[in-house]
Amino acid sequence: MYRERERTRRLAGLSILTALVVVLQVLATFIQPGGFSLTLALTPIVLGAAFYGLGAGAWLGGVFGVVVLIMCIVGADAGGALLFGINPVLTSVLCILKGVAAGFAAAVVYKALAKKDSGKSGAVLFAGMASPIVNTGIFLLALAFLYTDTLSEWAGAQGMTPVHYLFFGVAGVNFLLEFAVNVVLAPIVHRILVAVRKGLS
Repeated sequence: MYRERERTRRLAGLSILTALVVVLQVLATFIQPGGFSLTLALTPIVLGAAFYGLGAGAWLGGVFGVVVLIMCIVGADAGGALLFGINPVLTSVLCILKGVAAGFAAAVVYKALAKKDSGKSGAVLFAGMASPIVNTGIFLLALAFLYTDTLSEWAGAQGMTPVHYLFFGVAGVNFLLEFAVNVVLAPIVHRILVAVRKGLS
C-alpha cells in the first residue's frame, strides 16, 4: 500500500513538473535579451532531480530540450532557428543533449551532497548552480567547435572576437539571469514542497 502510494505521488509530481517545464520554457522563448531564448525551466528540473533522482532529472531535462527544439523549428527562438537552418540534425541533438545533461548533472550533484546535508538546502543550491552551468556550457562548446564559421560571422557582426562574443554576447545576460533565478528559487521552492509533503504524509 505504501509503495503504491509513493509510486502514485511520484507520477503526479513528475507530471506537474513536466507541465511546468513545458509552460515555463514556451513563455521564456519570447524573452531573448541576447538574441537567444532565456531558460526558465531549470528550477522545476532541479526540483525533479532532487525529489525523484537521476532518471527524473534526465527526463525533465529531455522535455526541456524537446521544447527548445520545437521553438527552434517553428522559428520562435531566433538564434536557435538560425542554427537549425544550418544543420538540423546537429541542432536537434544539441538541444536535447544539453537539456538531458543539465537535468542529470543536477541530480548527480544533489545525490552527492544530500547525504551530508540534513536540511538538503545546500544540496539543492549546488544542484541549482550545476544545471545552468552545464546547459550553457555545452551550448557554448558546441558553438565554438561545431558551428565555428557561424560563430565567427556573428561575432564579426557585433565587432567582437569569437571568444568575447561567446561570453558577453551569447552567454552574457542570459546566463546570469538563468543562474540567479535558479539559485534563488530552487532552494526556496524545495523547502516549501518539503513542508507540504510532510503535511500530507
